[in-house]
Amino acid sequence: MRAIDIHAHWYPQEWLKLFEKDGAKEGARLERTAGGYRLKTETLVNAFDERFVDLASRIEKMDEKRIGVHALSLTTPMVNWASPALGLALAQAYNDAASAAHGRHPERFVGLAILPMQDAQLALRELERAAKLPGMRGMYLATNVNGVDLDEKRFWDVYARAEELGWAIFLHPVETIGRERTGKYYLRNLLGNPYDTGVAAAHLIFGGVLDRFAKLEINLPHAGGAFPGLIGRLDHGTKVRPELKHMKRVPSEYLRRFTYDTIGHDDRINMNLIRLVGADRVTLGSDYCFDMGLEDPLAAVQRLQLSAKEKGLIAGGNAARLLRL
Repeated sequence: MRAIDIHAHWYPQEWLKLFEKDGAKEGARLERTAGGYRLKTETLVNAFDERFVDLASRIEKMDEKRIGVHALSLTTPMVNWASPALGLALAQAYNDAASAAHGRHPERFVGLAILPMQDAQLALRELERAAKLPGMRGMYLATNVNGVDLDEKRFWDVYARAEELGWAIFLHPVETIGRERTGKYYLRNLLGNPYDTGVAAAHLIFGGVLDRFAKLEINLPHAGGAFPGLIGRLDHGTKVRPELKHMKRVPSEYLRRFTYDTIGHDDRINMNLIRLVGADRVTLGSDYCFDMGLEDPLAAVQRLQLSAKEKGLIAGGNAARLLRL
């Protein structure tokens, strides 16, 4: 079984050039630093080095860590910060580049399409276009869209089309909850990322998205963030709170509607996750190649007290199903 990493970030040169050229008109800036690059919008900043851009060195690292496939994805700041027109152009640049990377290395890379979700109709148009590009195998979506939560009906046509295409949706935090209190100590990432993932999962459940789109697959990053660990509290609240009287099922019955990556940073966390949702709902992830990711994601799976079959599912079998490989 090939090891398939579903949480592997990439910035194509074509996307960076467009961000630098046209983003400046909307308050964004690309800085080239001694260590690599720094992207800035009015509210978001991300710094990264050449490993996030160069595919040749990426393949060398994949070989070293015995990873067969990367599902390439765009991370912060994504494209939602921009005007709809620029967001669409940035999405197209990324999706075309990811498809081209697959074309050059069809056994090593597939792409997760980014969409300009700030304009749902443009997002739907780009979804239709990207679905025809070779090597595109799913879509990447922020855990909220400029503060708008994912249960909003404006997004449902996108979900409907993804379900029809058999495309899984892979979530990732960008604008995280509680920013006014998480500025120090890198808490925006350490706590903000998992908390925002939990909020997104709750909105998808309580807002009826998972009921309406029964076949839609959604992958939660960072081992599901706060969602699995708070499932008992969510269940209890559903039984006693009038705000949730519309719910016909408790949230724990939706645990297996999601899949989850292995970036839990603790074998006990990953084992608890597997006990909750099953080995067939967990996928390999590295967060390549941020310092908050896993340096050796396959080793993190091999350490777990699981059967060889279960380890195989997590290392690649489950992702192969989600990505239709």
